[in-house]
Amino acid sequence: MNRTSEQFDKAIACCRDIFEKKLHDYGSSWRIMRPQSVTDQIFIKANRIRSIETKGVCKVSEGIRSELMAIVNYGVVGLIQLELGYAENADLTVEKALELYDKYAAAAKDLMLAKNHDYDEAWRSMRMESYTDLILMKIYRTKQIESHAGQTLISEGIDANYFDMINYAVFGLIKMDEAAASK
Repeated sequence: MNRTSEQFDKAIACCRDIFEKKLHDYGSSWRIMRPQSVTDQIFIKANRIRSIETKGVCKVSEGIRSELMAIVNYGVVGLIQLELGYAENADLTVEKALELYDKYAAAAKDLMLAKNHDYDEAWRSMRMESYTDLILMKIYRTKQIESHAGQTLISEGIDANYFDMINYAVFGLIKMDEAAASK
């Protein structure tokens, strides 16, 4: 479990680095996005991964790894937007945005560690394509909850789905790192 914790931290650090660089370039322009738009952006990323996996080729230079990192980052953005609501302008400083990023990344890790304990790291035996399918399923669940104005009868809310999307994407990044290290 300690190895997983370290691998999670490494993957999140790479995602956070990109998030921070994009904050420098664009500011917190994503603050104008309503939660539904964030969900659709994650859908675009996950759908592209599935397309690449199915076709076996990608014609744009960014591959699966960059899309998984984008899913992590948009998942965090989604959680921030759920907490703060969307804004009319880029209203967060870099420092505040990174503070919120770290808060949700830590919460995702805590959830992952708890589930890893209960499921005995079953994710390590899963195929990469399963992570993609599970992320897509979580997106469709989120869209359905959004169409019900966030109200559920028995299911977890939108935030739980964003956390799961983040964690499945991190699992994919860890698996890709392990595959690259074994070559």
